[in-house]
Amino acid sequence: MTESRRPSRGGPRGENAGRNSGNQNTRRPNNRPRQAKRPDGAGVDKPRLAARDVLRAVRERDSYANLVLPALLRERGIDGRDAALATELTYGACRAQGLLDAVISAGAGRPVDEIDGPLLDVLRLGAYQLLRTRIGSHAAVDTSVDLVRTEFGSGRAGFVNAVLRRVAEKSEDEWIAQLAPDAVRDPVGHLSFRYAHPVWIAQAFADALGPDAAELEQVLAADDARPAVHLVARPGEISAEELALITGGEEGPYSPYAVHLDGGDPGLLEPVREGLAAVQDEGSQLVALALTRATLLGEDGGRWLDLCAGPGGKAALLGAVADIEGARVDAVEPAEHRADLVRKTTRGLPVTVHVADGRDPGLEPGYDRILVDAPCTGLGALRRRPEARWRRKPTDVTELVKLQRELLASAISLVRPGGVVLYSTCSPHLSETVAVVADAVRRHGVEPLDTREFVPGVPNIGAGQGVQLWPHRHGTDAMFMAAVRKPE
Repeated sequence: MTESRRPSRGGPRGENAGRNSGNQNTRRPNNRPRQAKRPDGAGVDKPRLAARDVLRAVRERDSYANLVLPALLRERGIDGRDAALATELTYGACRAQGLLDAVISAGAGRPVDEIDGPLLDVLRLGAYQLLRTRIGSHAAVDTSVDLVRTEFGSGRAGFVNAVLRRVAEKSEDEWIAQLAPDAVRDPVGHLSFRYAHPVWIAQAFADALGPDAAELEQVLAADDARPAVHLVARPGEISAEELALITGGEEGPYSPYAVHLDGGDPGLLEPVREGLAAVQDEGSQLVALALTRATLLGEDGGRWLDLCAGPGGKAALLGAVADIEGARVDAVEPAEHRADLVRKTTRGLPVTVHVADGRDPGLEPGYDRILVDAPCTGLGALRRRPEARWRRKPTDVTELVKLQRELLASAISLVRPGGVVLYSTCSPHLSETVAVVADAVRRHGVEPLDTREFVPGVPNIGAGQGVQLWPHRHGTDAMFMAAVRKPE
């Protein structure tokens, strides 16, 4: 984290010196013969090379680690324990980036933005192994040095070697004691450093917890841990019990269609390949199911709408339930490539995809049920998108709130009198959740419903009429949902 106290800039200089000479650095002499550069990565540890390449894609191209890594592992034939190691190192280094950067800066004696990007990728990978895994320090340092030597030669490898040896001199707790804000004077800042979150996000979580703000450490710890894989069994095709037996997973506690797995690549599972199941957080399943359970005034005419459908997970679950209930779903998505994902995800279901802006989709009003799963900061799903916490900015909230209000207003105009709109976000930020719903109630005269009734059996979901899920309480993403009904 950039707020951390840093030592004087007297650290290793080998990175810059190595650009001109391989011998101008501060590390102890290395008796190994100088190796030629091998850009193809020959002889380098494959799991760590894969992790390095994903970190580079995240840094250089703003890629998403959870999309790049599985494809790269399949492409390179990395599986089993090697795939597990690559996954742990990649996602772990992405999640812990703020803490790692502060420690690297202390070890290097300079800010991380003065370190070449390719070297910083390797330093983050090595520092994560040293501080947050049981990998031996020699293995963590040597494999990191090999990654740099292979691509850039011995000069810059010496810089990486020197920095990581300094990182290895202290444990994670010792580095936190040295660099983190004081726990008494700045408790939120201290916890955000310890659990690798930007301070503004930790404060947003504390605000959303309200009177339960003492749980902030539990939230951040859960958000900083490797999440379980959640599957959804497609209604009418396979039961959660059958899916659990086939995959070796466990049935989820709240959604009748959820199955939890410890890890692995779900894309390799036969039920997923055959379209009988899909990857979907149990909290997202509860959002779609809450819409189908909401109390209408008058008969359900079977016209349902998913106003923000891409990439199609909730639309598919709604479509499967609609198929059983004799209803139909319209799904709106403004981007053609994401609309195509919705079509693929909902193939064979009574779902019609419209490429349109949800704020003015051009659809005939009169829907019975409408889901507005609005674009948001995604603060509630950071554990599944490990690099996202370092990309989001507080200024993102204002622009998104404007869009969220406009989408909810559009849905209210499209729902029939007595129909229900369910608003949801994968963010607990108060500006994106209760404030948006309160504004709609005030502006449009809709009736807020006690949404807790539509997620039966789920405990500790908040004192208001909305529902707030949390990873430390429910094992789900921090999903928010609130239902409103249009008066007759």
